[in-house]
Amino acid sequence: VQLQASGGGLVQSGGSLRLSCAASGSIFAIVSMGWYRQAPGKQRELVADITSTGSTNYADSVKGRFTISRDKAKNTVTLKSVYLQMNSLQSEDTAVYYCKAFIAGLDYWGQGTLVTVSS
Repeated sequence: VQLQASGGGLVQSGGSLRLSCAASGSIFAIVSMGWYRQAPGKQRELVADITSTGSTNYADSVKGRFTISRDKAKNTVTLKSVYLQMNSLQSEDTAVYYCKAFIAGLDYWGQGTLVTVSS
């Protein structure tokens, strides 16, 4: 599985951005997809994830501000894309954001996309 993330950029505090991640390859095996982020000098952390059935999970720090959503392959529950709508962005949200897919007990990572929030 290959993951292609996009949508990062520079935004002012209080602004919004939408990240996208498209999966290709053996997408039928994807159990869940999600977004993680890593700020300078910090560990990578979960932002939000979503399962093939639509169950979502958010970090407390982004609840009420970020929304994860998905696209499915036609007539299936197979995940093919995930999106992260980020509203009310704060300087603490500045990080490299990574897309991840969970497949058969393994994590597959996309390249990161940088989100910079200026105050």
